[in-house]
Amino acid sequence: MNLTITDEAAKWYIDELGLKGNENSIRFYVRYGGYSPIQAGFSLGISDDAPISPIATTEIMGIQFFIEEKDAWYFEGHDLVVGFNTKMKEPEFSYR
Repeated sequence: MNLTITDEAAKWYIDELGLKGNENSIRFYVRYGGYSPIQAGFSLGISDDAPISPIATTEIMGIQFFIEEKDAWYFEGHDLVVGFNTKMKEPEFSYR
């Protein structure tokens, strides 16, 4: 699986969470509840955990964004793309 984050989405996380390059990371993790087009009853959350066994990772503006191996089941062969919704002014997830 691949993890892609647009520069606009990365900037939003950096600004909103006060992240500093090379000091912070963002983990996308599976949580119970919410909505997802690929796994009913689950959705994605974020945390500032450090990577342990990442299955997908990308670095943008000095921040490492990643998904842990234990959450791979959620994606079932999909890639995660984190874009930015300009109307809502927030990140949005899509799966390919």
